[in-house]
Parts: sequence; C-alpha cells; structure tokens
Amino acid sequence: MSKIWHLRKQENGYVLTSGQTEYPCLIGKNGLIDAAEKREGDGATPKGCWPLRALLYRSDKIDRRQFPSKMSIPSRAIRTDDGWCDDANAPYYNQLVRLPFAGSHEKLWRGDGLYDVILPLGYNDAPPQAGKGSAIFLHCADAATKHTKGCLALRHRDLFTLLQQSDGSSYINI
Repeated sequence: MSKIWHLRKQENGYVLTSGQTEYPCLIGKNGLIDAAEKREGDGATPKGCWPLRALLYRSDKIDRRQFPSKMSIPSRAIRTDDGWCDDANAPYYNQLVRLPFAGSHEKLWRGDGLYDVILPLGYNDAPPQAGKGSAIFLHCADAATKHTKGCLALRHRDLFTLLQQSDGSSYINI
C-alpha cells in the first residue's frame, strides 16, 4: 500500500505531513506552480502527486543500513562523478549523468550536506519534456537554508524519520 505525504502551508511556511506528524519543509524560492506552467530554472516547486523514484546517498557520510530494508525503490551511493542533467537540449535531460558532462548539469557530490540524501521525484521523467523542469528532489536542508531552487527539503533527522515510514511506493502530494 502506498504512503502519501502531503505538503501543507502554515502561517510560517510549509510542512510535510505524515499522519499526525508535521515536518518543516522548504520549497522553491518562487513558491508553488502548476505543473503545466513549470519551466526549467524558474525556482518554483511543481504541484502534483509525485512518486519517489530512487534513493541516492553519500556512503562516506551515511550507512545504507540506516534506510528501511523494505524500501522497494532503487537505491545507490552517490559517486564523486555523478551529476543531473538540466540542459533542455541534451538527450539526457532530467536524468542522472556521469561527469564530466558537456551540457548544463548539477553536481550531486556536494560539500554542504544538502545532497547527502536525495530522492528524485517522478516529475517530468516519463518521458522528460525539454524545458519543463528537472531535478525535482526531496533532499536535506540545514539551518542556513531558506528555500530551494524548486525541490523540497527537510532537516536530516526529519528526512530519515519519513524514510523509516516508507515502503518505497510513497508519493508526495504538493
């Protein structure tokens, strides 16, 4: 049975809810946008009900055994040469790529901890439509983070708590 987490606006920001529990959640710097209006680089988070597609993590910082064994989504450690293509003209748009990569991309191996755990959401990926937005992740946030570039972000401990409740067929309703 799928688990659906809901994003909800509160007086002082957004929360991701799971049952009765609420976790402070960051969204894109330009707020929420209808998925049909989403564009690459607009800084907005697309509305919709998006499945978790994969679990990517930094194995030098996080032990795989911290994640639930029942997760049915693909998981793997992030490599130093992993990137995500955000080049709308590239054949690998909105996909994991190996660096160096000639097109525009985002490095997944980061020093700030925000990508210690990444869950790509099933937005614009089946198949990707050029320019409709890429790299919509659920990822980590820290105390200095005020917004994302269009993703969702939770504090490390909240993200791990939610993952413990997941069976891998979870969705996020934005």
